[in-house]
Amino acid sequence: MTLAAAISQFLLHCRHEKNLSPKTLKAYTTDLRQMTEFLARDHSLDLVANIGKAELRTYIHHLHALLAPRSLVRKIATMKSLFHFLEREDLIPVSPFRKMEVRIREPRRLPRTIPLDQIARLFKHVYAACATAREGSPEHNTLRRDLALLETLFATGARVAEICSLTPDDVDLGRDRIRIIGKGARERMVQLCHAQTVAALHEYRLRTLDRRSRWFFSTPSGGRLSEQSVRTMLRRHASGSGLLLHITPHMFRHSVATLLHEDGADIRYIQHLLGHRSLATTQIYTEIGETSQRQMLVRHHPRRNVPV
Repeated sequence: MTLAAAISQFLLHCRHEKNLSPKTLKAYTTDLRQMTEFLARDHSLDLVANIGKAELRTYIHHLHALLAPRSLVRKIATMKSLFHFLEREDLIPVSPFRKMEVRIREPRRLPRTIPLDQIARLFKHVYAACATAREGSPEHNTLRRDLALLETLFATGARVAEICSLTPDDVDLGRDRIRIIGKGARERMVQLCHAQTVAALHEYRLRTLDRRSRWFFSTPSGGRLSEQSVRTMLRRHASGSGLLLHITPHMFRHSVATLLHEDGADIRYIQHLLGHRSLATTQIYTEIGETSQRQMLVRHHPRRNVPV
């Protein structure tokens, strides 16, 4: 079997059986295309049966000189997934990664967070801008959307892609909760436990939400708001509020988790809130009931310390 045919089967398996996201499939495709090009160019290899430990080690050493440890680890994981799939499907006798030890030392990096006083400053700026904009103007509609999105980011600690993928049906303001579809299509419910958060979402839904769009947070033309648009929006409002810190959506996620933990919230609740299968410092994923989650968020969520 050619390597190209093997990769094609693997990607079909990932798309239709594992139901991986388009973003993950794109990364897999890129990783495996680069591997194929290297093996063909440097080793004249295009058959799976001829690829062994030596060739893969040579390629990994080649990548080691080019990539940061995290990127290298991801590419190796992609290759391992491919060859383990081929072994399971009896397309090769054994994966060349079996009994092949590959250790990549990743530097431990603490997540970057936003100090609470700067979060409060950002919130005050956006609320003030929304209050002074002319009602019904395009600027006011955009600010109302930005405000609702900012409240959602901080309330849920969700990934920016999860926020951008919300549909109107996901946001249940009758029960003050949001359904989030996370990595691996895992679903979780997050409670909205602060009045100003719920009010901002109610106001947005009532006065600004595009009823024709399938997305809760949409562009003026009704399309899906891109992750980059959210990053740009945050940078614009951070600059407008006089913040010097470079703020990203993911920093809100880290900040929510850090502030909840510092305030004494049970790490299992934080794990559920963020949609992690597991955390390095916690026990395995535990499903949390809505009542307990609501009580925890009311007691500990830092939104209560952000006056506007």
